[in-house]
Amino acid sequence: MEPPRRESGSWIYGWHAVRAALSNPTRRCHRLVATAETAGEVQKLLGETQARLLPDFRTETLDRPRLEALLPKGAVHQGLALLAEPLPQTFLEDVLAELPPAPGPELAVIVVLDQVSDPHNVGAILRSAAAFGARAVVLPEHGTPPASAALAKAASGALEQVPLIRVANLARALDRLKEAGFWSVGLEEDGERMLAELDLGGRVALVLGAEGEGLRRLTRERCDFLARLPTSGPIASLNVSNAAAVALYEVARRRETKIRP
Repeated sequence: MEPPRRESGSWIYGWHAVRAALSNPTRRCHRLVATAETAGEVQKLLGETQARLLPDFRTETLDRPRLEALLPKGAVHQGLALLAEPLPQTFLEDVLAELPPAPGPELAVIVVLDQVSDPHNVGAILRSAAAFGARAVVLPEHGTPPASAALAKAASGALEQVPLIRVANLARALDRLKEAGFWSVGLEEDGERMLAELDLGGRVALVLGAEGEGLRRLTRERCDFLARLPTSGPIASLNVSNAAAVALYEVARRRETKIRP
């Protein structure tokens, strides 16, 4: 009896995450699996794909228990899963090289995460970063989650759109952003000023820390400003992904106000 074939790559599941991966020309895909209820959409997805389908690529229709056996327990898969290789690594210098020359009128926002370890939070932050046009999300190599299926599902396709950049030293990365003309704004509950009070034009790095611990000392020292959001009442703190969404909205709103005739 032939041993089962060992498959490389990892599973991405859920409609938005799978569709976005198949639309990404840098993805290398092995296998697309659907339940009978969603099998009718597979050919449509493959007709739209820009991903690189590897020589062993195949599609399958499985019953729900067999599909779920491939995925983490409790995965909300919506009847669709894709086995794919990880995305090629993106470096901070790659993102900086794509920016227009500074100084210029175009706003560029990069989100920097200091020890945010929950994959659902990182995924949700990626989704907000994509929605508000951030250029990248930067986080340390150590103490942060891999680009797992759970992270991809929470990102709802944004993992394919916004580079997730891992750096060996977050303080040095902030120094590099400063050299590239970025103002670093750390978000803290007791920040010196409200985020809306800052004149945030040009290049901005929004820096958020882990819930409870906040920003580490070296990270905080690299920030040009420490700002807070206008929360109040019995629950004055926000989940880090919610705080990122509010901050990204505020920066985008200020930019729109400035360029509106």
